[in-house]
Amino acid sequence: MRSRFTSSLCIAIYVSIFCCHIAWSQQIPGSAGQVITGAERMSEYLPLTQGKKLALVVNQTSVVGKTHLVDTLLSLHQQVQKIFAPEHGFRGIADAGEEISSSLDAKTGIPIISIYGKNNKPGADQLKDVDLVIYDIQDVGVRFYTYVSTLHFVMEACAENRVPLLILDRPDPNGFYVDGPILDSAHHSFVGVDPVPIVYGMTAAEYARMLQGEKWIDSIGHLELHWITCKNYDHNTLYQLPVNPSPNLRSMTAIYLYPSLCLFEGTRVSVGRGTDKPFMIFGYPGYPAGNMKFRPESVSGAKNPPYLGVECSGHDLSGLNSGFFLERKRLYLQWLMESYKYYPKKEEFFTSYFNTLAGNDQLRKQIEEGTPEMEIYRSWEPGLSKFKQIRKKYLLYEDFAN
Repeated sequence: MRSRFTSSLCIAIYVSIFCCHIAWSQQIPGSAGQVITGAERMSEYLPLTQGKKLALVVNQTSVVGKTHLVDTLLSLHQQVQKIFAPEHGFRGIADAGEEISSSLDAKTGIPIISIYGKNNKPGADQLKDVDLVIYDIQDVGVRFYTYVSTLHFVMEACAENRVPLLILDRPDPNGFYVDGPILDSAHHSFVGVDPVPIVYGMTAAEYARMLQGEKWIDSIGHLELHWITCKNYDHNTLYQLPVNPSPNLRSMTAIYLYPSLCLFEGTRVSVGRGTDKPFMIFGYPGYPAGNMKFRPESVSGAKNPPYLGVECSGHDLSGLNSGFFLERKRLYLQWLMESYKYYPKKEEFFTSYFNTLAGNDQLRKQIEEGTPEMEIYRSWEPGLSKFKQIRKKYLLYEDFAN
């Protein structure tokens, strides 16, 4: 039987070799400042996990180099008790909104517990045999992208059950700006939990620090919160995601467009689900201003998309590069306003879900009333100014220039 010293020494040697491999495999000539995620900084967090019974909040993005965090921790003889899976599931292949059932991981036999749908946070019975919860999910920095809602409820569960939480931080690919209306509490939902704008410009660890510091969660004073930061990252960094964060965000262009185009999910407009360019195109049947046509099909990750099998006309935005988004640093309402302008039955254009996504009932009214785009932006400024003052207290990385 090996001594604890021998075991710890073996782990230290393995971590050293593994980290060297990550650094070598990710290194780009002339880019000594390659981003290193929190999960890759194993020497920083293994002292916190050693000898602990662990629950992991993870999905397909939770990788250390090219190896999943679950496999990495198991190879280091860490005690992974269970996996909590967010929207899209542990492997990230389920449709948006699809209910995920709990199961066993086929590779490791570890129980997978869904925390999306009816059970949106770990229960006391699910945490009673856990010493530490680890959260490691690649987010995209948008309020209605539900991984940040999952983070909120995981924090709440950990606070209620006195279980420490460790966040392995990852960059925010939309972390170079802040924009959009602040969530009105009357429109609280799983796609809008906290009083933040649509684009909030924070990593998961920064966001968690804000939830704790502002006391936006009940019993938050009981939470023991830890985080491991990224290296070589700041809020001016354009981070290339190594793994698609969900089935319909398949490129950086889609990720940059998502804050604006997802508002269409509360309208009669398709955002290209069921095509090879989801969240890079938009349109509807008979759209007169479009420059392309597409026909949604039933595919993995979009089994029943809007306008299934129906030809749509629309715009193709897939050619936009990062410079377009860096120059503007804001939501793009002109596409939404134009689509409404040309829709033949305006009383049917918006669905009840639109206000839920927007986080208020004002944006819909402004568009229906023909409010100029710049006036809409100005209406957000008082709320954004207050939020930016809150946000800056919890940043862990150098910020962009406002």
